[in-house]
Amino acid sequence: MSPLLQVRSLGQQIWLDNLSRALLDEGVLARFISEDGIAGVTTNPAIFQKAIAGGRDYEGDLARLKQQPITAEERYERLAIADVQRACDLLHPLFEQSGGNAGYVSLEVSPALAHDAEGTVAAGKRLHAQVGRSNLLIKVPGTPAGLVAVERLIGEGINVNVTLLFSPAHARAAADAYLRGLERLRAAGGALERAMSVASLFLSRVDTLIDARLDAIGGEALSLRGQAAVAMARLAYHAWHERFHGPDFAALRAAGARPQYLLWASTGTKNPAYSDLLYVEPLIGAETVTTLPDATLAALRDHGRVSETLTCDVDAARALIDQLATHGVDLDEVGETLQVDGLMQFEQAFGRLLEQTGS
Repeated sequence: MSPLLQVRSLGQQIWLDNLSRALLDEGVLARFISEDGIAGVTTNPAIFQKAIAGGRDYEGDLARLKQQPITAEERYERLAIADVQRACDLLHPLFEQSGGNAGYVSLEVSPALAHDAEGTVAAGKRLHAQVGRSNLLIKVPGTPAGLVAVERLIGEGINVNVTLLFSPAHARAAADAYLRGLERLRAAGGALERAMSVASLFLSRVDTLIDARLDAIGGEALSLRGQAAVAMARLAYHAWHERFHGPDFAALRAAGARPQYLLWASTGTKNPAYSDLLYVEPLIGAETVTTLPDATLAALRDHGRVSETLTCDVDAARALIDQLATHGVDLDEVGETLQVDGLMQFEQAFGRLLEQTGS
């Protein structure tokens, strides 16, 4: 069995962190699904900006759209929605077979709405209607305003990928919003069994920032480099398991609700001194999702070592976070810093997108 299918057998879904017209037209995504067990797709403004800029696949459609009296953002959305619909259709058999546990495609609202709860809800509802696929996740950043929108969207039966989470505190806040949304949905008589959400916890960026701080400190702090993100993810999963498999979620589970799954994002290793599977091999466990860019997917297929690792060494993970704290590294503060930076990066990518789709 290939490493990719071994991961699937342990209860973790692998989603491709990429989407483009070429992947669809050339049958690559279809092969990933049929041969490698890929169970979902995530997108973001940076992914679409790269796809539209990187080839001629969109030129004809974009030229036709530029003849219409619509905005650059509307042109982008029409291009993206067409790709997302095709990906949803490829994954729909898995969605049906799994009872709605797998087979999702994520589409993000505009980064400009990150601090606008009302605007995010309106955009989420509009994109949900325009895509018109039951296996769509609306991607919403885990800002304070975004979390208000998550609660309301879940409460209206619209499924959500909560993105740009960088700390256990962010993951807890995303879970809180999902649970509030489920209560709204139940109160409205909605179908809890159709509700779905993932909480996307970004990993490599955490190590990049913390490693830089440890380098500045020097001395024994250097021995802690490259370990914070994996430790953070293991602690987040431990807390997730206690919450969603404990008494707090029992009533909602009995009513048909499923947990909000943790999703490992930013899994491509940025430091060439580290393993190319640093954020994959140590974080394999049931009821989770890992999103892999193309290069990391290829690395896992080629030389991945697969076993259930996510629940290992939780005490060691806690001790490492405590050691970081003694050096003045606070995960909550790191998370806030990275969320601001992540929003800025997505806003810049979105700006480049609009330049490409403008007149």
